[in-house]
Order: sequence, then structure tokens, then C-alpha cells
Amino acid sequence: MIEVNGLGKDFSYTTKEPGLKGSLKALFFREKKTKSALKDINLKIHEGEMIGLIGANGAGKTTLVKILAGIVHPSHGTASIMGHTPWERSDDYRRQMALIMGQKAQVWWDLPALDSFLLLKEIYQLSEEIYQQNIKYLSETLMISEQLKIPVRKLSLGERMKVELMAALLHNPKVIFLDEPTIGLDISAQKAVREFLKDYQKRFKPIIILTSHYMEDIKELCKRIVIIKDGQFVYDGELSQVQKMMGDEKVLTITTEQDFKDEKIQAFGGKRKSENVFTLSIPREKLGEMTAKFFSEFAVLDLNIQDPSIEDIIESMMKSGSK
Repeated sequence: MIEVNGLGKDFSYTTKEPGLKGSLKALFFREKKTKSALKDINLKIHEGEMIGLIGANGAGKTTLVKILAGIVHPSHGTASIMGHTPWERSDDYRRQMALIMGQKAQVWWDLPALDSFLLLKEIYQLSEEIYQQNIKYLSETLMISEQLKIPVRKLSLGERMKVELMAALLHNPKVIFLDEPTIGLDISAQKAVREFLKDYQKRFKPIIILTSHYMEDIKELCKRIVIIKDGQFVYDGELSQVQKMMGDEKVLTITTEQDFKDEKIQAFGGKRKSENVFTLSIPREKLGEMTAKFFSEFAVLDLNIQDPSIEDIIESMMKSGSK
């Protein structure tokens, strides 16, 4: 179980005025500023649960993951993961934890993956039986058995990501942090990684925290999501409940015969989607009234009415910061 209470992280940095004068001044007088990357975070995750951590760049997702993985010390607050304080980095905790970062490699670039796995076997003190059993399961499930004897630098990006997953999961961790695991992968590779993670979660039931900018990752893998904005949680709950939060609104997509000025579109609260297509969200009770107004003001070719997408709702929540 993961339990986080009042967790915060502040970063200090120096600033200077631009130009030569500012550089000379900074030699003697440095102004320090503090930025709060995380602000009094509270979080509880139970065994076997996978949550999606969502937020814009700089929202604090990776900082939180690094603190829970024991890489970064918080400024204040507490965290307990299976009874361990992560930043104390005890061997017992590290043997039960795995961190996978989409742009960081942990296998040797010039060696075949199997050679790196042998080293990990000794680091984690795995028995030969468990090692062979895990190699067989992971390589067959990820469909990468033939590539394990090829130097990692000669593998495709998707194959390298699968190798990284094998390396991180070789010791059967009970807590897994996945930071952008599908970044840069093509559609088929993303799908393969998602299918593997679903199977692995079902089979071993670890705690998994997943951060991703791809909503397909979140929708496919996570029942619960946490939205973070400016270091604070703005939503923590079931993904299935997100759409219900804006159930009284409809999204209209309107195609017109000709282009119109942005000022006229914005007067209706709309946003331009393309040259003669724009969208807007309106309350359900005003649907008939607004539709009639569109037909009177615009030469409408097509009008489509839909519920707001999960992506649009989450984007709106990240911008507004509403709970």
C-alpha cells in the first residue's frame, strides 16, 4: 500500500537580469527564488491498483514519481510504501520497486539484453529457476524472444522499450512507476506495451502509477485517475465518473458554407477547428435555442451534437483547476 500525507517539494534557483550588466551583477548579488513543484499532496493507493497520473508539462508528475521512487527528497510531508520511506532507499524497498522512464535506458547499449539481465539477476539475487521462469514469461508475452541476443543499439525503439520493461520487471516488483512508457512509440508498439501491462497487472497485481500524455494509455489501463495542476491534485477518482461531471453540456461541431471571422465565432462562445468548421460547448437546456440561432446566423452545411470527450473534460479540468 502507498500512503502519502502532506507531501511537498520546493526548488530554489537563482535569477539574473539579461545582458552583460545582468551577468556582472549576478557575480556579486544573486537573487534566489523558490518554486513549489508539489504542494501538500495526499494520496492512498491499495495493493493491485493501477492509477493514471495526468497533468501538463511541469505540473509535478515526474517530481512525485521520483520522490516515491526514492530518487528525490521531499521538502516536507511523509510517504509510506509497504512500510518503507522511499527516500531512505533501503535495499528491501529497492528490491520491491521498479521505475521505468520512457527516455531513460537501464540496459547496456552495446550488449545483448540477455547480458544485462544476467547482471540484474545477480543484483537482485534471483535464483536460476525464478530467473529462467521470468525470462520465459516476459519475452514470450512481449514477443521479443528472438531479439534478446542482439545488441540493444541495433533494436528498434519499440523493441528497446520492451527490453526496458523486461529489465524493470525481472525481479517481480510489487510497486511499479511508469513514467511515459510509450513515448515516441508507433501505434502498434504502443498497443503491444498496453496489452502486456494489462496482462502483467492481472497476473501479478502490483501497485502501478502510470504517467502519460497519451489518453489511450490511461483509458485502456486505468480505472482511477489523478489530475495534477501546478503541484496540486484537482481530481482523484474513477475515470468513468469524469464524463458525468459535465453531463449537462453538449459539444456542437458546425460546418458552414463559408469561412467566418473569429470575432463572430467567438461571440457564440465557439472555437475554430478548421477553415469553416468550429465547435462549442453549450448547456443541454439551451440546445434547441442555440441550434435555431446558428441556422439563422450561419449558412450551416452540417451540425453534429455529441457528449464532451474524456480528453476535452480533462483538458478543461487541468486549465481551470476545478475539483
